[in-house]
Amino acid sequence: MATNNSAQKNIDVLLHVPMQVTAELGKTKMSVSDVLKIGTGTIVELDRLASGPVDLLVNNKLIARGEVVAVDENFGIRVTELIARPSPPL
Repeated sequence: MATNNSAQKNIDVLLHVPMQVTAELGKTKMSVSDVLKIGTGTIVELDRLASGPVDLLVNNKLIARGEVVAVDENFGIRVTELIARPSPPL
């Protein structure tokens, strides 16, 4: 029982560590001259379909995929797939 209590204390230490969470709609490559032309109303074509999944990354590591949802006047992501993490080496 002491092991579980110790493990819980170790996890509790990490619960308030800030992490960068990113929702990635897609990617594209552009030349510097094309980037300099971006302005209000510019459409940047991405490498995904509009109905395709959105990647959810934590500290630049893919952890889940989902779909964009509107909640009141805000956007969010409904997680539809968790990405399996690899087993740690023995």
